[in-house]
Amino acid sequence: MSLYFHLRAIPPSALRNSANWLQRLFEDDWNTVRLRIDRHREEMLDKRYVDQHALYTGHSQDVLPAHVVLGGLPVSHPQPEQPPFLILTSAQVNRVADYLTSADFEALWRPARDGLLSTHGGPALEPEVHALFASTHRDLTAFYTRTAEYGDAVVKWLLR
Repeated sequence: MSLYFHLRAIPPSALRNSANWLQRLFEDDWNTVRLRIDRHREEMLDKRYVDQHALYTGHSQDVLPAHVVLGGLPVSHPQPEQPPFLILTSAQVNRVADYLTSADFEALWRPARDGLLSTHGGPALEPEVHALFASTHRDLTAFYTRTAEYGDAVVKWLLR
């Protein structure tokens, strides 16, 4: 089973606190999603999303890094077996964008390195694993920066 964690920018005026409305946000075809990703209006993380979350939260007591991937106000899905939606307000998006643009990837990588390598092939694959997480960090930074520029909120959901 493939897991994809989607993050989607939404104008605050369009945002609804309705699980059915939130579910419809993620029903677009792949071509539409790809266009939004290209414009940094949507981001999609693969099954490593939990590890990307750990990169930001591993040694931080601050709540802000937790908002990058898995943070947000949970809204229950209409089907109880489905994961909840997560919502970040535009103010939270601004803080996350500021955090990511000022974060030093190497400073995040060093304390998370051993744990990430142990689950992604070991030290022999460090260049590839490092590049993968650095690339995702750049993508998330671009997504949150563009979203903050527009003053938008973010809705997140794990698609199976």
